[in-house]
Amino acid sequence: MEIDVTKPTEDELNSKGTSSWPVWEKEVSRFDWHYDSTEECYLLEGKVTVETKDGDKVEFGKGDFVTFQQGLSCTWDIKEPVRKHYRFKD
Repeated sequence: MEIDVTKPTEDELNSKGTSSWPVWEKEVSRFDWHYDSTEECYLLEGKVTVETKDGDKVEFGKGDFVTFQQGLSCTWDIKEPVRKHYRFKD
């Protein structure tokens, strides 16, 4: 699956060290994006719908842990301002 959304436990977040990852913030907006590497992120705030080139739509928001697979091209539609911890994996 190109986009995986889960609801992690506090222990799972701690084991990944999520709180030490950089923070990214973005206002309500819509933009195209391509993932050159796999991204993992944990949403601290916000609400987003991401649409893939195939027309699949995935919604996620505060408290969700999202993994975007390398090679994914999509459109981000930010419905509520986003604040997230993130990291890129090789």
